[in-house]
Amino acid sequence: MQLTLLDRIDRVAEDVVALTLRGATGPLAPWEPGAHIDLALPNWLTRQYSLCGDPADRGRYRIAVRHERLSRGGSDYIHRYLRPGRTLEVSLPRNNFPLVPAPDYLFLAGGIGITAILPMLRAAVDEGASGTMVYTGRTYATMPFAGDLRDAYGERVTIVATERDRRPDLAALGAGLGPETVVYCCGPASLLTASEAVFPAERLHTERFRPTPRTFAANTAFDVACARSERTVRVPEDESLLAALTHAGLPVPAGCREGVCGSCELTVLEGEPEHRDDIGAAPGRMYACVSRSLSPRLVIDL
Repeated sequence: MQLTLLDRIDRVAEDVVALTLRGATGPLAPWEPGAHIDLALPNWLTRQYSLCGDPADRGRYRIAVRHERLSRGGSDYIHRYLRPGRTLEVSLPRNNFPLVPAPDYLFLAGGIGITAILPMLRAAVDEGASGTMVYTGRTYATMPFAGDLRDAYGERVTIVATERDRRPDLAALGAGLGPETVVYCCGPASLLTASEAVFPAERLHTERFRPTPRTFAANTAFDVACARSERTVRVPEDESLLAALTHAGLPVPAGCREGVCGSCELTVLEGEPEHRDDIGAAPGRMYACVSRSLSPRLVIDL
């Protein structure tokens, strides 16, 4: 974890504030577009937010937080109680949504999904690539950084306020996609689902804030051998691997607990994990919050 000081809180749209976090003891860890951090709040909750500032600024991180109507306590606390001057712990940046090199990009952002996309557009332009953005939201007033984007990038950015304008024609965008254009999309599930139906899977990169609804086979119990701890833990049918390890006194850091943030990643040494995450675990890795085992026993590096 890194220690930061909450330097500023700025209202950047209706129900959205931007937090500027300054390194409390020196430079902050480097990051690249698409990265996010875990923010440990004083009310004992941990939440994940995309970094939307300047990766070249090692002294500060910037995130933006929408006040969710059905808040589980994170955004509500930030909007109601958090004030500048507070010391906060944040994780090292993790990036499950990296910007791959390409000569041309199409960026699609919906609502607060702009936070992940904003540094990508900046990086693409700085690197001399062609890049355009379509940014959608309910109204202009609800769309953070819309004015900044229009001022900085002009016709590269199309702002679509859906209460006034028609929704963007993704089919037309897909039909006009250049042969080397890579598409990045972040926003509500409806936007991601529509994009997946239009754009070639090999050129589409998405990031979700909520897990994809899916159906899995019924849970079965399995054993997990923790190699470094020399302990074996039984994971029952009605408990997650994350919970079983915690109850056994072998806690694993965890943020979202929904398989979308990557904070509970484990290295698998033996056995066959059943991946239920939305990240796409690398070979030999799994996420303890949602994933289980297809084999009766796993060996993990813990």
